[in-house]
This record gives sequence, structure tokens and C-alpha cells, in this order.
Amino acid sequence: LVSLFMSDLMVGLVVMPPAMLNQLYGRWVLRGDFCSLWASFDVMCCSASILNLCIISLDRYLLIISPLRYKLRMTSCRALWLILATWTVAALASFLPI
Repeated sequence: LVSLFMSDLMVGLVVMPPAMLNQLYGRWVLRGDFCSLWASFDVMCCSASILNLCIISLDRYLLIISPLRYKLRMTSCRALWLILATWTVAALASFLPI
């Protein structure tokens, strides 16, 4: 949940203010090289948010189908690995193409 909070907070603090300026002025008013960086952060934060929701859904599913084995399957190390994998996939999907 903290990872989901961080991705949504980054959308609100990093992505939305330049998007708001873009909407208000009808054109990109910031430096030109900042546009690619902003677009990469936009894709990364939105992808991380979606992937975090998928991981939370998977976690809840595992808890529901086998509550007695859940503690053995979902250790804190495995949860940390899933969070790191989520952010890595989101970063690779956003910064490499753009």
C-alpha cells in the first residue's frame, strides 16, 4: 500500500503540475528538454500505480485461497522483491522507449 501511495503521490506532485500548465496555456510552456523527462515520469508513475494495484490484487487472492499457507508464501523479503520488480518494470517501460 505504501508503494501505491508513493506512485500516486508522485503523479500528483511531479506529473500533474506540468500537465495543468499544458492544459491552461494550450502548449508546452516549460523548457523543451523537460518534456521528455516529464513524459517518462508520467508513464512510469502511472504504470507503477497500475502494477501496484495488480500486486495488491494478487496478494489478496493468495490470502483468500490459502489463508493458512499465506504466511509461508508471502514473506517480507518476497514482498520487497515484488515492490522492487514493480518499480523496475515501470521504469524500464517508461525511460527506455522515451
